Amino acid sequence: MTDPKPTRREILRPLHLVGIALVCGIFATIVTLVSTGAFTSRVNSAIAKGTYEGLTPIGLGLVIGGISFIVTLLGLAMLMLAVDPADVTKRVDRAVLLSDDDAGAAGGSGAAVADAAATDDDNAPGQSPRA
Repeated sequence: MTDPKPTRREILRPLHLVGIALVCGIFATIVTLVSTGAFTSRVNSAIAKGTYEGLTPIGLGLVIGGISFIVTLLGLAMLMLAVDPADVTKRVDRAVLLSDDDAGAAGGSGAAVADAAATDDDNAPGQSPRA
């Protein structure tokens, strides 16, 4: 038996998109905390003494993480606008970015591309055609 093909709605649920954006935000926060030295004793002692100037690494990490979350969520939302609503309920049984015309010609397109590349190499600019 074949496995049931998922619909696009099942693949791209809104909670999954928010989860992806949350993971991106957490990753950006961790990278910011590590790169600003938030876990070093020198930075922590300067914060405790009150001599640390500017935004603390934890505050900066939260700002960068929040910006990353929002930008990722907006980017994914803009990409969702490219999906045709009629295609949401259709079953996905092939590559998503492969068009209908490309699906039938995918088997023989590799040889045609190789032949075209060989022809282009023979008539390179600056060279005369071979007889």
